[in-house]
Parts: sequence; C-alpha cells; structure tokens
Amino acid sequence: MMEGWDLVIPGICGMGLHLRLDGFRLIYLCIAVLMWGMSGLFSLEYMAHYKKKGRYYGFFWVTFLATVGVFLSADLYTTFIFFEIMSFTSYVWVAFDEKKESLKAGETYLAVAVIGGMVMLMGLFLLYHHLGTLEIRELGGAVKASSAKTEIYIAGSLLLFGFGAKAGCFPLHIWLPKAHPVAPAPASALLSGILTKTGIFGIIVVSCQMFSADGNWGLLITGLGVVTMFWGALLALFSVNLKRTLACSSVSQIGFILTGIGMSCLLASVGESNALAVRGTFLHMVNHSLLKLVLFLCAAVVFMNLHQLDFNEIRGFGRKKPALLFSFFMGALGIGGIPLWNGYISKTLLHESIVEYIHVSEAYAGLWTGVEWIFLFTGGLTVAYMIKVFVVLFVDRHPDRQEEFDNMSRSYMNGKSRFALVGSAGILPVLGMLPYLTMDRLADLGEGFFQGGELEHSVHYFAMVNLKGAIISIGIGLLVYLLVVRTWMMKSGQYENRFPVWLDLENLIYRPVLCVALPGIFGMVFGLLDQYFISTLVTIFMSVSSVVCRGMDHMADGLILLIRKTTHKQVEKRKKPLIPMSPGILRVEDEIRRTGSLVEESFSFGLMLFCIGLCLTLGYLLFVFFRG
Repeated sequence: MMEGWDLVIPGICGMGLHLRLDGFRLIYLCIAVLMWGMSGLFSLEYMAHYKKKGRYYGFFWVTFLATVGVFLSADLYTTFIFFEIMSFTSYVWVAFDEKKESLKAGETYLAVAVIGGMVMLMGLFLLYHHLGTLEIRELGGAVKASSAKTEIYIAGSLLLFGFGAKAGCFPLHIWLPKAHPVAPAPASALLSGILTKTGIFGIIVVSCQMFSADGNWGLLITGLGVVTMFWGALLALFSVNLKRTLACSSVSQIGFILTGIGMSCLLASVGESNALAVRGTFLHMVNHSLLKLVLFLCAAVVFMNLHQLDFNEIRGFGRKKPALLFSFFMGALGIGGIPLWNGYISKTLLHESIVEYIHVSEAYAGLWTGVEWIFLFTGGLTVAYMIKVFVVLFVDRHPDRQEEFDNMSRSYMNGKSRFALVGSAGILPVLGMLPYLTMDRLADLGEGFFQGGELEHSVHYFAMVNLKGAIISIGIGLLVYLLVVRTWMMKSGQYENRFPVWLDLENLIYRPVLCVALPGIFGMVFGLLDQYFISTLVTIFMSVSSVVCRGMDHMADGLILLIRKTTHKQVEKRKKPLIPMSPGILRVEDEIRRTGSLVEESFSFGLMLFCIGLCLTLGYLLFVFFRG
C-alpha cells in the first residue's frame, strides 16, 4: 500500500484545490496517460480529413487535464470543479461533426451532465452543512460522529445521482448509447474507458468512505449494479451498430463494477472481509478501461475506412487484416471473461465475493443465489454479443463489396495507428496470463482507497472451482448466440435490431416528462396562481404601497418643514456685503446657496432614514436573540 502525497492550492474558487497522489490515483493517472497517448496517436490519422481538428485537439487535452484532476482530487469540492469542467469540454466530442443526430446526442449528454452536476452540488451543500468537511479521508469519521443520519443519506443519494449519471448507471445510462456512435471513435474510447470511471470514482467515495459498512446502502448499490449490468448486456445483444454495441457493453460492465462496490459494503456490514469484492471492483475498473481502448480503436479502424457502422454494411471488413483481427480478438476474449485474459481475473473475484456473501446471509441465501445466476447469465450475454461482432467483422462476407474490403489489407491504417492499436491490445493477455505478477500487484496498490479489509487467503484463479463460473457463462453465451442472434435476429441474411423501439427510456420517459409534462404542469399551476392569487396580491400590494408611499411623502414634507423652521431656518433679508458686488455675482451666490441648502437637506434626510432603519434592524435582532 502506497503512502500519499498532498498538494493544496489555496484561493482558487474560494475554498482552494486539494490534490492527492496515492496508489489508486497513481494507477489511474498512468491509465489516463496511456489512453490519451494511444488515442491521440491514433487520432493523427483518424482526424486528418476533418476541417475542425484544431477544435478537437484543444478540447481533447483540456478534457485530459480535467479528468486527471478528478482522479487526483482529495476533497469533493475539488472533484466537483474538475468534474464539471470535464463534462462541458467532452460535450464538444459528442457534437463534433454538428450533424442533426450528433447535436441531439450532445443535447442528451449535456442535459444529463448539467442535471447530474446540479443535483451533486445540492448534495455537497447538504453534506458540508452537516459534516463540516468535504475531505475524502475525513468523511467516514465525520459520518459516524454525526447525528443527522437522515440528512446524510439524502446527501449521499444526491451525490450518487450526480456521479451515477456520468458513470452510466441505470436509469441514467441513456447518454452512452447515443453519444458513442456519433463521437469520433478515439474520443469514444475515452468516453467509455475512463470518463465513466470518474463517476465510479465518486460512487466509491460515497460508498466506501461514507457508508463503508452500511448494509442498506450496499443493497441499493448492488441492486443498481445488477440491473445495469443485465440491461446493458441486453441492449448490446440486440444492437446492430458497432459503436452502439460497444457503448451498451460499457453500461453492462459498469454494472459489474457497481455490483462489486455494493458487495464490498454488504460484506463489511456483516463483519466479513470485503477484500475479494474490493480487489475485483478495482481490477475490473482497470480492465474495462484498457479493453474499451482497444475495442473502440478497432471500431475507429472500421469507420475510418468505410464511414459505416451498421453490421450489414461492415460485414467481412476484417478479413485478411491480421493486425485488426489480433487486436479485436484480444479485446473480445478479455471482456468476455475467457480464462487467461485479463477480464477473467476481475470477474472471478467479483463472482467469488457474491458466493462468499451467499454463505453468510443464511436468511436470504436463495435471493443471493439468484443474483449469482444473473451475474453468470450476464457474462454469457457478453460472450454472445462479442461472438456476434467478431463473426460480423471476420467471418461473414459482404455480398457486394468483399473484394474491395480484401484489397484494403495493406492500406487500411498507417504505422502509427497500427502501433497504437496492437500495442494496446498486447497488454491484455499479459495481465491475464500472469495475474500474480501483474493484477495482484495492481490490486495491492489500489485497494487502500476503498478502505477494504485484508485478503484472508490467496485466490487460485485457475482452480476448477473458479473456472466453473467462466465455463457456465461461455456455455450460456454460445447458446444465446445460436438461438437468438443466428436464428431470431437474422432475416434473409441481414441483421435486424429486434429490440422494441418503445423501450427507449429517453423517448419513453425522460423527454415526455422533462419537455412536455413538467412544462405543462408548471404552466398550468403558475397560470392559476397568476389568475387567482398573484393578481390579487399585486392589487393589494399596489394599494397598500400607494397608501404607505403617500404617508411617507407627507412625513418627509413635514420633516423638511420642521427642519427649515428649526435647525435650518432661512434668513429673510440679505446682509449688505462689505464689498460692493455686481448683480451677476450676486445671482451666482444665490444659486450656490440654494444648491448647498438642498444638498444639506437631502443628506440630513437620508441620514435620518438610515438611523431609523438601523434602529428597527437592531430591535429585530434583539427580539430574536431574547426569544431564542
């Protein structure tokens, strides 16, 4: 476990910025550098024909700095500042080509980001009010010492909403399947691979720092995780668009990570070591980042050459392209949880954490056995949709353009892009085949951020008891592919999206509620208020204010007359000057005298009103003080 280094930058945005570097943050700093470096290298070829690539690169690197700022933040105020900068700069990626579908997707992305950010800010206000701190390391102790448990739960829920929106947690996942297909593919790799992890970073802070041993909170996060992983996998299975499939896959993999976070809370709540869940969660975060870098760069190769993403248009493109085949195959095996690849290691740890909780939750063992089978079945769906994409690209043949695709075998990407793609893919089997030298050491560095327990025993990743879960998922995946994809989703040799259109949550719920129902309801309510209440209040206010203003006017006239008769009494006759003056000089003197008199009277009157107002204010404060 690595000790941390802190950096405080005072005076920025009022409360200053607090950054920290420890094992978890160091690993994600390295991942960010790797992902931006490889995506940037690939972008040199991908963005070459775009006219506005300068705008792309500008926001590309500003988003990098903001994302690193989120992971290095040591308090939630710093997290919020960088989080919002990152949300707005990454919006440019989504709406980059300014087409209708891109602008609509950008609108969805920005709406989710802004609403999530504002809800998060409310949570920060409430949390700071009750705890007096936003320092991440101090949150756990402050929550235990606080008596405002209900308010802290509300604050935690608001933060979960804000961070969950960026992570792609159900039901706030709607931006992911819409933003990825329209954003430049190298940017999609970052949106999916690491920007979603900034949301996970916040959920880890709330769950593992604030509610580390809270069973109720663990149930909430686990429930969201299970629904998210299954729903995302189902969407990916039915998708017939390459980047949309990978985007929905990201939703599902985020669900696996959330399930691990929830299991860590649940295991800690019953006094068990949560090390398996913590290590599995962290390693799956790392694996998903690396896997989506590879898979989205493969999608970038396809789009860069064909400007198409529909399965029926790109089928057969990958044939006779060994570099693309190797890279995609490594990514597919990794995300499918196939033994000897990196995704298998983290999924095994997550699965074992569920099995461990089944053994200690005797009353609800049947329920948690169901959760285990959903986990395994979702892993099978992952295998099924990755087989689908692999067959589309490398096995199927295009009915009309296959010869054209085959002739691209040497010119489909240049040397720099090839290095970025193949180099990124080569990392994946190394992590999976040498887990004790690579994955376990990464977990040792990163687990301290989760405030988890000690690992009670070493994990034998390739023992039959652990291989059994992967074998079950692989079997389910093969059956689903044969029975659903090859039989039901294909018609006359063409892939069809058989998912019901009406189940699109954005069009089914969010847009009708936010764009139609709420404006209609508020319009009706405020219309009635205006007609029957506001107008009456305005009439009463105008009548009362008219009487008050007349009274104040008469009072002011009376005060001025009184002042003129007493302290500012005017001399009726002018004294004869000692030195004779011309009539013009006398007129100027009279004007100066009148002006000075008016100024003096106005100042005196204003000072008197100020004194009256101050006395009333002091009287009110004394009343409140003695009443309290």
